[in-house]
This record gives sequence, structure tokens and C-alpha cells, in this order.
Amino acid sequence: MILLDTHIWVWWVHGDSRLSAFHANLIADNEDGEIGVCTISLWEVAKLVELGRLILPVTIDEWFLAAVNYPGVTLVDLTPGMAIESTQLPSPFHRDPADQIIVATARVLGCDLLTADQRIRDYPHVNTP
Repeated sequence: MILLDTHIWVWWVHGDSRLSAFHANLIADNEDGEIGVCTISLWEVAKLVELGRLILPVTIDEWFLAAVNYPGVTLVDLTPGMAIESTQLPSPFHRDPADQIIVATARVLGCDLLTADQRIRDYPHVNTP
């Protein structure tokens, strides 16, 4: 499984040019397997829409219905272990709770996290190809 950070998921669904060719290829290579999207990403997208920081081409209900049914997408629920891990990440890590949960999820699952977030990419305790 590979795990997508929220913005990578949104960029993939939208065909956004900010999605690097490298990340697009990794996603394409995993469409027959599992492409994990944390359930916290659903909340992040909804909040971005609510705050006007993300404009969707359809209603959020329609967007979610399509986006969670993209090839290979598996929603990854927050488990007690992931919740605990998110509060015990090796320092230093920034205080964004959604990022903490996403990073903890990748660590618990032992999978690569696709992100363009430099703060996460610089964090040595998670695999970010």
C-alpha cells in the first residue's frame, strides 16, 4: 500500500499539474493494489471547502463519492494504535493534527507516504519517496 497525503489525493483526482510525474507514476503503478487515503483527509477536504480554500467542480457529496471510488483507493480508518502513535511521533514534528495522524498511519502500516509537504518530506521518521 501507498498512502496519499490529502493534497496529493486532491491533485490526483483533479488532474492538477502540481502532482509530480513521479508521484503520478507511483499512483498509477498502485491502482491495481491499494492506494490508502486516511479518513482524516475527508475532514481536511471538507474543511478546506468550508473555508473557501478549495473549490470543487461539483458538490462535496458528489466529489467524495467519485474520489473514494478512484481505482485502488482504500479508505484507512483511524485505529487506536494510530491515534496513540500520532501523539508519540519522534521529535521534531510540527503540530498539525491531521499531518500527525497521516504520518502516524504511514508509520503504523509501514508504507510510503506520498506528499509534497516539505515539512513532512524532511521528517526522517516516515518514508516519503
